[in-house]
Amino acid sequence: MSNLFDDIKAKIQQTDKRIVFPEGLDARILQAASKLSKMGMVTPILLGDQVKVMKQAETMGVNIDACQLIDPSRYEQFDAMVEAFVQRRKGKVSKVDAEKQLCDENYFGTMLVYMNQADGLVSGAAHSTADTVRPALQIMKTKEGINKTSGVFIMVRGEEKYVFADCAINIAPTSEDLAEIAMESAETAKLFDIDPRIAMLSFSTKGSAQSEETEKVEQAVKLAKERNASLVIDGEIQFDAAFVPSVAAKKAPDAMLKGNANVFIFPSLEAGNIGYKIAERLGEFEAVGPVLQGLTKPVNDLSRGCSAEDVFKLALITAAQAK
Repeated sequence: MSNLFDDIKAKIQQTDKRIVFPEGLDARILQAASKLSKMGMVTPILLGDQVKVMKQAETMGVNIDACQLIDPSRYEQFDAMVEAFVQRRKGKVSKVDAEKQLCDENYFGTMLVYMNQADGLVSGAAHSTADTVRPALQIMKTKEGINKTSGVFIMVRGEEKYVFADCAINIAPTSEDLAEIAMESAETAKLFDIDPRIAMLSFSTKGSAQSEETEKVEQAVKLAKERNASLVIDGEIQFDAAFVPSVAAKKAPDAMLKGNANVFIFPSLEAGNIGYKIAERLGEFEAVGPVLQGLTKPVNDLSRGCSAEDVFKLALITAAQAK
């Protein structure tokens, strides 16, 4: 795992990215922010009542002197933020409603990123995924040509690195969704120095079974190739045929993949979530993420059971995405 984050640190050296943490009072956030600020690669922006945040840090014995503290209730540019929010929402909220929504630290923090006062956001230590992702979708929105955001895990064991998607957001992705997820996952893989070889997973390999589910994956492969002909991608394919060369030679000898896939696109959130947790618990892989992809600017979601080290690592990834 050290190699993975050594590579990430190398990517963000001398960039001084500003990452906003809406949950500024959380002990894990404060520990991670202190560590990040000492490194000098990331400037943490902590949201919350400044007196309470500083008292909490003092009680914990952590140094946050190099962090930026912002109290949303005392923010000097709040009126400008409200105006920008109303404009961004294109009449869907009134000024009064905007003022109320921006009292929510996740909305406030997301607006800081939108207004270029921060480069990315990390939240979720004390909030649900929906609480983190909803403001991002309403304010940041997805990149041109991308309709939905998705969530990937980087699965790491020693020198091995793989991308699993979507394991966090889309419950029942369509063919179009799967094609987008594959293209975005390829870009995420490159961020971690993985040369993407994409397997569109199914319970069938190249027509060994036929159903609506297998046809959906087959169509996704066609769509992805139409949009980006340079992708190394194949499917529908079973995991063993995508990963084991000897099985690939028997089940899919003519496939582009020869048992050396490293990016795995699951046909549903159910499969993806189960798959990464099996690899984590039985295969002893470390699951880094979820890393959200498809947004115009990086916003990432923590698990509420996260550790300070999880916060630290996800902040580094967010800074690398911002770069």
